[in-house]
Amino acid sequence: MRLRMPDHDLTWNDLVRGETTFKAGTVPDFALTRGNGIPLYTLVNPVDDALMKITHVLRGEDLLSSTPRQLALYEALQRIGVAELTPEFGHLPFVMGQGNKKLSKRDPESNLFIHRDRGFIPEGLLNYLALLGWGIADDRDVFSLTEMVEAFDISKVNSNPARFDQKKADAINAEHIRLLDPADFTARLRAFLAGHGHLVDALDEASFAVAAELVQTRIVVLADAWDLLKFLFVDESEFAIDPAAAAKNLGADSAPVLDATIAALEATPNWASVDLEESLKAALIDGLELKPRKAFAPVRVAVTGSHISPPLYESMELLGREKTMARLRSARAQVGQ
Repeated sequence: MRLRMPDHDLTWNDLVRGETTFKAGTVPDFALTRGNGIPLYTLVNPVDDALMKITHVLRGEDLLSSTPRQLALYEALQRIGVAELTPEFGHLPFVMGQGNKKLSKRDPESNLFIHRDRGFIPEGLLNYLALLGWGIADDRDVFSLTEMVEAFDISKVNSNPARFDQKKADAINAEHIRLLDPADFTARLRAFLAGHGHLVDALDEASFAVAAELVQTRIVVLADAWDLLKFLFVDESEFAIDPAAAAKNLGADSAPVLDATIAALEATPNWASVDLEESLKAALIDGLELKPRKAFAPVRVAVTGSHISPPLYESMELLGREKTMARLRSARAQVGQ
């Protein structure tokens, strides 16, 4: 069975592209059923929508050319009483990936599970996806879901293809991470790290909350936090200093720095970040007359295993006196070899 296309032009006001017309005779008649009578998708989809009283159909621009057929079918369905109305159609632009090619399901950018596993939070991902062809304002990229719902207007969607920019998506997500209430961020981070097999029980809830607050403004996705915080959770027998960081910061000239650090900390009675800062600045900045980078880089690498970490004094307080001193002495011994 085939549907005979009408002899008149088929026009609709596309929600994205405006008035769109297919001239009479440009779209051929089309099949509604197979030879054995089983209905085709071209029939069952509009019938299903009609029975559910669907009012709006938003879909990709690759389906634009099939719209005249559906309009003709809706005319027929209304004549026989199956459909009460013809829905409004809107055809959204493609999203382009690397090399300006249409993003496909094989591209990692299109895989929501990959973004989730990296540590995108829902607010950040939804925000960025909304920006692919639409914007809340010319000078504003970051907004909440509530703000998006209130401001969204399908007629404001750009009909030109959008390009998926991973760096911008990351930046938007980082902004939303910073906007989270600290307690909310702490809970999400702990669940994320535990869900990815990281043992986070080495810190109690209060200490973990302090650690989370130290990295909240320093990460782009939740997965970034582990590299910054793992020095707090790793067993001492498995703690290792990054070779590149050691080569750059734990050379022979770091020996006096580590010696002075160990001596200053041994004489520090109260193991709190304020006292640790005061002791180290007195020993390294005032005593050795070093610039901050030269003074604290060897200490940071020795204690955290990396040249990138949360704030040094707070990190040392969280790690504790015993582990901090043991790592400093171990690094000093390696420098002496």
